[in-house]
Amino acid sequence: MELFDEITINAPKAAVFAALNDTEVLRQCIPGCEELIRHSDTELEAKVVLKIGPVKARFGGNVVLDQTGAPDAFSLTGQGNGGVAGYAKGGADVTLEAVGDKTILRYTAKAEIGGKLAQLGGRLIKSTSQKLATKFFETFSDIMEKANV
Repeated sequence: MELFDEITINAPKAAVFAALNDTEVLRQCIPGCEELIRHSDTELEAKVVLKIGPVKARFGGNVVLDQTGAPDAFSLTGQGNGGVAGYAKGGADVTLEAVGDKTILRYTAKAEIGGKLAQLGGRLIKSTSQKLATKFFETFSDIMEKANV
């Protein structure tokens, strides 16, 4: 499954990049996030509760950041295990473009799922994933606008 989108954020690129690396901001933006721990500059651990169709599960997982192209671009890869519900793994490439005092954030994400989640059907999984991504970026944009006032 692949997702992609573009969002304009009313904040300068440096502030957007800093917020995308702020554990507390990310914890607030990730739907269902109960805990987000930074182990190093490039490694995070998360505990997230999600409901996808009839399946509700608590996922524990790790995320690794690659900031080689920072602050213009970076990528992340991760995997999570939801017990009997299944697993999810994937990654995303993010680019940031300054346009005046705003930032255009573009992302492309790929995910693979297994277990009970995989039995729910591709359309349900993709639409739920898109809703979760939209919710993340709407919350992120709101936080950035409040901080930039």
